[in-house]
Amino acid sequence: MSTYTDRIQPTDSGIATYLENLLASKYQIPTFQRDVVWEKENVKKLWDSIYKFYPLGSILIWKTSTKLESHREIGGIKLADNFSSNEYQYILDGQQRTTALLMSIHGGKIDGKENFDPTLYVDISVDFTEATDDVSYTKRFLFWDEIDDMDGQLKINIERYKRYKQGLIVKLKDIKCDYDTIEDHLLENENNYKNLYKKQLKRVRQIFDNYRISFIELRGIEVGEVCQIFERINQAGKPLDIFDIVVAKTFRSENKTNNISGFYLRELFDKFKKTIPGSQYASIDNWTLLQMLAVVVKLEFPEAAIQNITDKYLNELKTEHIEAVWSNFKIAVAKTFNFFDNCLHIKGGRLIPYRYLYLTITAYFYRNHKPDYSFLSKYFWYYSFHNSDLLTNTTHLWQHIYFVNQEKANSTYSFNQFDIDKNSIRKSFYSYRGRLSRAILSLYANHKPQDWAKPHNDVLSDVYYLFTDKPNLHHIFPVNFIKQSGIASQIECDSLMNIAYLSQITNLKISDKNPLDYLKEYDEPGLETVLRSHLIPTIILEWSRADALPEHALTIFIQERVNLLIEALRLKLEGIEFNVFDMGNRTDNIYL
Repeated sequence: MSTYTDRIQPTDSGIATYLENLLASKYQIPTFQRDVVWEKENVKKLWDSIYKFYPLGSILIWKTSTKLESHREIGGIKLADNFSSNEYQYILDGQQRTTALLMSIHGGKIDGKENFDPTLYVDISVDFTEATDDVSYTKRFLFWDEIDDMDGQLKINIERYKRYKQGLIVKLKDIKCDYDTIEDHLLENENNYKNLYKKQLKRVRQIFDNYRISFIELRGIEVGEVCQIFERINQAGKPLDIFDIVVAKTFRSENKTNNISGFYLRELFDKFKKTIPGSQYASIDNWTLLQMLAVVVKLEFPEAAIQNITDKYLNELKTEHIEAVWSNFKIAVAKTFNFFDNCLHIKGGRLIPYRYLYLTITAYFYRNHKPDYSFLSKYFWYYSFHNSDLLTNTTHLWQHIYFVNQEKANSTYSFNQFDIDKNSIRKSFYSYRGRLSRAILSLYANHKPQDWAKPHNDVLSDVYYLFTDKPNLHHIFPVNFIKQSGIASQIECDSLMNIAYLSQITNLKISDKNPLDYLKEYDEPGLETVLRSHLIPTIILEWSRADALPEHALTIFIQERVNLLIEALRLKLEGIEFNVFDMGNRTDNIYL
């Protein structure tokens, strides 16, 4: 019976034995390991430490019966792919060192450095002086591009190439595999074969014979703990994502002999995203998509271990469960994206008020052949704008999923009273993470705002979003105009009630002009309709035509726009009890 003392076991291995076992796939590097960064200087320092018999630090090995997806090659070096066992040995920490050791001896290819040969050579004519010497390793350990004089211009390379031909610069691999031949070659070509060369050659040979690499072996570790371990030992790097673990854990190799198909979740996600070209929702992150998948698996297999969407439960996703729901899951997700994109006209996921809406709406569409888009629209606007945050945790999430599934099952459902505070709308400002901010911008987008200069063009086209990393938002009362005129406070200036979507060209043309002036340039038949598509009160057009701004003009304008927004919501939530209040309507507030 295993105990906590069995979880960590130190051991060691010779370099040659370790690399041979790696090539034979007795060790595996799981695919969630990050890409190797190959730096010549670091590789030389690694071998200098070995040359001086310094410790390299332990390589962390996870021993488990869990089958994960692993790399089939390292730097172009093929690993054996027919290895199977009751216990696998995964390298959790030490991939960088392992790859450097393997490629230094066996060569290979490095991404981005296709013409570079990573095979390492040793110049045995460089004497070992003292252990504290920290310079000679740059001359002792060499790559081929430091030896071969390709252009005949580097004198130092010419000298090195001569020593290479004399057998004084040799491959590490040759010392490991063909030591006697190297020694014979030296005796044949060097008349004054010095004890120095022999001494240095033997010292390198002793590395392969005697240098031990330390390992720490972990047993009894669950997959969920691996994320935390990996993050803690890689504090300077990117934390391990649960998606990487699930991909590795659910991976299945193809076996044509036994008619077993392969399974690779990352590839499934990537292929699915490519089926929705032109939509900004194709760039959804894998973590959110994984949580959407977990919700569907829980709906299909309520007895399964997927009881939530946290890392602990995502880790329990099974390959067979994903395969069972995949076809209907893709349909549900595609319908969710289409609902956001073409029904609500929200051109981009960054405006979805709650990330959990992806999950709840996918749950609604899953195996739903007769969705009620009127219900779904009410659901979206109700929870996006309700004065209370009602979808901020997983308890809310499952309550919502139960609620939407009631409608899907044609059961009785009802929305509670809808509460909205005018002051919270009035004081909302642009925030990428703000729920109410994104809800307001989504409502603006939903009305398909038209371009002021080209009234028949929608501002928020797919092409428009393709060329901007966030919505092109314009202050209706420009910032500098407000500062120079002193007509309003900074709070009023930055309120989303003073914001509208505009094309970049129109935005630049308006710049910091007085709204009375720039509106005159667009005051053609149909401008009132254009303003209404932005939920902009036409009173500002009346002021422009009268060529006069009243006192507290922006305050009046904001209040009028708040009213327009609330009336737009009232129409969308028809049939739901609608409660409007104003927490700003107090004596200590400027809005009276």
